[in-house]
Amino acid sequence: MTSSKKELSVEQKNELLETLQARFEKNMDRHPNLQWGDIQSKLETNSDKLWSLHEMEQTGGEPDVIGKDTNTGEYLFFDCSPESPKGRRSICYDRAALEARKKHKPENSAIDMATEMGIEMLTEEDYRKLQTLGEFDKKTSSWVQTPAAIREKGGAIFCDYRYGTVFVYHNGADSYYAARGFRGSLKV
Repeated sequence: MTSSKKELSVEQKNELLETLQARFEKNMDRHPNLQWGDIQSKLETNSDKLWSLHEMEQTGGEPDVIGKDTNTGEYLFFDCSPESPKGRRSICYDRAALEARKKHKPENSAIDMATEMGIEMLTEEDYRKLQTLGEFDKKTSSWVQTPAAIREKGGAIFCDYRYGTVFVYHNGADSYYAARGFRGSLKV
């Protein structure tokens, strides 16, 4: 992670808000009928969420608003980087998988990183929703939340986008690859 404290300086906050606004305005097709001013107001009153978005940005996720929950009024951010975020690759699925490796352990796990960042990993459903907004992970893949029944047997699932199709695969949860990371979501 890029910071040991979960608070941004005024300069970091302003820079992040500018980056998020520019991305929001550049990709209006991801969030029709939403206004940046409303989102910025919510962000400015949620410093912990801003910190999480900063972590998403610093690890290469390029977070952007992809919708609003009509029941709660929360805005939903997803990592929208073209490929799986570079600063979150070469990791296994979770802590148990990391601890089970005897040799060549990765530095971290997807679940641990997401928790440290204050975000959720995408579900398979989230991943499919993301792919309706563009084409992501055409060269990489992303771990997604894995059902307990699969994880209990030592596996984990990941997704990618090839040949115009979302593919869902399985692997041992302790595996890790330079081209596999994870994508996150955050409600604000």
